[in-house]
Amino acid sequence: MLKDIFGQAIEAMRHNLRRTMITIIGMAWGIATVVLLLAYGNGFGKAIEAIFSQWGTNLLGAFPGKTSEQVGGSKAGVIIKFTLDDVEHIMETVPGIQHATPVLWKQVPVKNDLHIFTWETDGVMPEIADVQKWSIGQGRFITAEDVNSRAHVTVIGPEAKDKLFGGVDALGQTIRVNGIAFQVVGILKPKMQEGDDNVNRIINIPYSTMSDIKDIKYPDGIWMSYQGNHTQIAQAVRKALAQTHHFKPTDKTAVFTADIMEQLAQFQIITIALQVLLTFIGALTLGIAGIGLMNIMLVSVQQRTKEIGVEKALGARRKDILFQFLSEAMVITGIGGMGGMLLAWLVSVFAGRITFYSAIAKGGEAADIRLILSPTIVLVSTTILIVVGLVSGMVPALKASRLNPIDALRYE
Repeated sequence: MLKDIFGQAIEAMRHNLRRTMITIIGMAWGIATVVLLLAYGNGFGKAIEAIFSQWGTNLLGAFPGKTSEQVGGSKAGVIIKFTLDDVEHIMETVPGIQHATPVLWKQVPVKNDLHIFTWETDGVMPEIADVQKWSIGQGRFITAEDVNSRAHVTVIGPEAKDKLFGGVDALGQTIRVNGIAFQVVGILKPKMQEGDDNVNRIINIPYSTMSDIKDIKYPDGIWMSYQGNHTQIAQAVRKALAQTHHFKPTDKTAVFTADIMEQLAQFQIITIALQVLLTFIGALTLGIAGIGLMNIMLVSVQQRTKEIGVEKALGARRKDILFQFLSEAMVITGIGGMGGMLLAWLVSVFAGRITFYSAIAKGGEAADIRLILSPTIVLVSTTILIVVGLVSGMVPALKASRLNPIDALRYE
């Protein structure tokens, strides 16, 4: 039975081949639009994740500020100063913290024999490389021995290397930081850099050696990596610091926190909203193709009115006529859908990388948008296609099934 009905559908499509092909092309274009829009939304989300992942999403920073709420007999406006004891206190009292490392920074003159610049110099511990996902391009990073011995060594960013040394090998060379000689022992791999951001030209020296430049008793900040819920850990860090510095954990200005996961979550909300919007636009586009299918099927019903009358006169039931025309619509939808999926895949392959973050960030190619197809996108697109095909085919099929056989036989 089903074989006969689908056979009739194929025969009807062959009889009006030009009309059928135009309808199939319309459906293919519609579903290809849906797939590509969803693939773009998926690629946008991956691009945002790539921007944040260069620092590691499990990254949390704490920076001292000034109290804005009274605590006990203390007035508001007390300046908070971190100490190295805070780092140990966080490691001991906050579950989930993997590394906690202090950092100092200051803008100072950096020069060699040919060039002089004013750049940020950071006093760091070896753990900072793991916490902030720094990768070594050449040489090595600062070691515990460097910190213990107050070694005058430095690991410089790739932009700093280019500006100071150009194409010359920088390893082993000497630069002067705030007038003090340091030997270059490592060069970092580049990170994505927006505009005049200094991320790739920071000069890193051992934390202890930073005492030649500024007081190292009070760190400018503490960077941490962790495992677990970012919100709970951020609250625990704030609570731990509040205990040692006597401020309310709710006082947001006493300690500022940089929670990468929180920022990523905000962008993920934007990404989800974009994907919903793109899905809606794609569904509307496919709906237009569905209207075309409906019109073609209504014309087909009108042209085959007498044929429907003969079928009913020979005993065809209403549901048989309905299924006959509905199956024809679904065959057209299915062929168009497969063609559209193939078209979308070809476009995604040949489109390659679409400029996005690299337009504003140096080295941002990894965060450009790629049209990423996924099983979820195929499933969602197929569901939309089936719904559109059923709705578009049901109206003409119902009309055909409800024809009066006597009136249909008389139709000219």
